[in-house]
Order: sequence, then structure tokens, then C-alpha cells
Amino acid sequence: MHKKGVWIRVKITTKGRYAIHILYDLAVNGTEHPVSVKEIATRQEISVKYTEQIISILNKAGYVSSSRGFQGGYRLTKPLEEYVIGDVLRLTEGSLAPVECLSSGKVDCPKHGQCATILLWEKVDKAIRDVVDNVTLAELVAWQQA
Repeated sequence: MHKKGVWIRVKITTKGRYAIHILYDLAVNGTEHPVSVKEIATRQEISVKYTEQIISILNKAGYVSSSRGFQGGYRLTKPLEEYVIGDVLRLTEGSLAPVECLSSGKVDCPKHGQCATILLWEKVDKAIRDVVDNVTLAELVAWQQA
């Protein structure tokens, strides 16, 4: 969609995708002991620096906890079923709305009532939410192990 000379795309950035990969890695590899950033970065093929940035966001949000020392690292803080993919994406991406006028969660457009495409964008927005808000980290792990 074109807005004021800027193209708007429906796209999840690497930050959102990698946050899910990091949580997945901790779900699979962090059950016995904390997992280091370097281990996660190596397995997920993400730079250590970028992994640190993302895990800091996850830590501040209470999704992971850290422990220091020789055996230190990160662990998940709650059961896998409580990690909703939509929540993780909103944490890292902000709004997942396909167009700016829906980013606040409601139609916020000066052309509201005259826009021929708003129904289309609302349906796209709902479809995205219906998927990401109904998939948990537990399901991602199960899908991969199936």
C-alpha cells in the first residue's frame, strides 16, 4: 500500500522471527539447564550481538530469566502453552496491522466511511490475528517434533 510516498508492507522483521526462534531454542534446549546466548546464536545462526539484543527484550518482558556464572544462561519463565506467538510478535514488532490506519487496533483514518478498501484490510488484519493469536510455543515445538 502506498502512503505519502512510502510503501507499506505486511512483513515480520528479523527481530520478530528471531525472537520466536530464540524462544523455540530455549523450549527445546533449556529444559535441563540454562542456555547461553552463544549456544542459541550458534544453533539459530544469528549473530551473538543480535541475539543479546533480542533476548534483552524478552528478559525485560518476563518471557525469559537469566542466571549468572559459569553455568549461567537463559531459561523460559512459564509453560510453553502460555507463550502466544502474537504476543511475542507484538512485543518485538509493535502493531501487526497490514496498514497504518488499523495499527491502533481500530480504524483511524480521515477517510473512514469513504474508504473502498478498509473492509479488505480489516479482513487481512483479522486473518493475521486469528493465526498468530492462536498458536503457542508448545504448538511450534509439537509441529517440529511431528
